[in-house]
Amino acid sequence: MKRKGYLSWDEYFMGVAHLSSLRSKDESSQVGACIVNTKNRIVGIGYNGFPIGCDDEVFPWEREGDFLDTKYPYVVHAEPNAILNSSVDLDGAKMYVTLFPCNECAKLIIQSGIKEVIFLSDKYEGSLTDIAAKRLFDASKVRYRKLEGYSLKVSKDE
Repeated sequence: MKRKGYLSWDEYFMGVAHLSSLRSKDESSQVGACIVNTKNRIVGIGYNGFPIGCDDEVFPWEREGDFLDTKYPYVVHAEPNAILNSSVDLDGAKMYVTLFPCNECAKLIIQSGIKEVIFLSDKYEGSLTDIAAKRLFDASKVRYRKLEGYSLKVSKDE
């Protein structure tokens, strides 16, 4: 008899995205992404942070102030990092991400061939970037859904 309480594929891959988010050094937002091909194999992971070679002790992590003194012009989001960390064709793949993608990330997701986005949080729901991202996904027929009831399980008893 097989054991009960094992992780579903969605929980497993979201767990990888969640674990990846813990690599982020951003105090206010830790976002992780995991890309899975049509055979349920992980083909890319990423988290939000500065580009390679940009010292995170030198570049700002602030959220407010003059644009060039904030993190926004410098940080690479988790989704493009996961896409760039993949070396395979992403046509038909799924992306698991801890935060619903912004419109800029949505464009990259669409262009890469990913056909489904599974997310945990939609904390910017209703914002202009959220509305634009959903318009882009709808127009390009990229499915998106919130993973309900997810929690990082650590217990063997369930």
